[in-house]
Amino acid sequence: MSEHNSKEMARLACDALTEKKAEDIKIINIEQVSVIADYFIIATGNNRNQIQAMADNVEEVLGKAGYPVRQTEGYRTANWVLMDFGDIIVHVFDSENRLFYDLERIWRDGQDISMEELCAE
Repeated sequence: MSEHNSKEMARLACDALTEKKAEDIKIINIEQVSVIADYFIIATGNNRNQIQAMADNVEEVLGKAGYPVRQTEGYRTANWVLMDFGDIIVHVFDSENRLFYDLERIWRDGQDISMEELCAE
């Protein structure tokens, strides 16, 4: 898939998360440091229902745009939902698990991207 498509996917996912009041959305470009995806998107929800609603909305918005989810893990417990769309991977955490797993630290070699940068072009 092209870089343009992965950027579009990331933008759609961020929009879908924002619609469901996601907190502290972080976008990390990992193209240069990993072959698993181009972008990691990390967001926090306040409770199980909100986290599931965020995941549902991301799946629906990306699905309608022609980007079906390949795999989803953690949906039922909803303390860390991982959604693999191939070129992007969306992580939706509760605040406790986000602090514990600290993906931002683990993937610090990636490039932080702002929403503004993502929407540019």
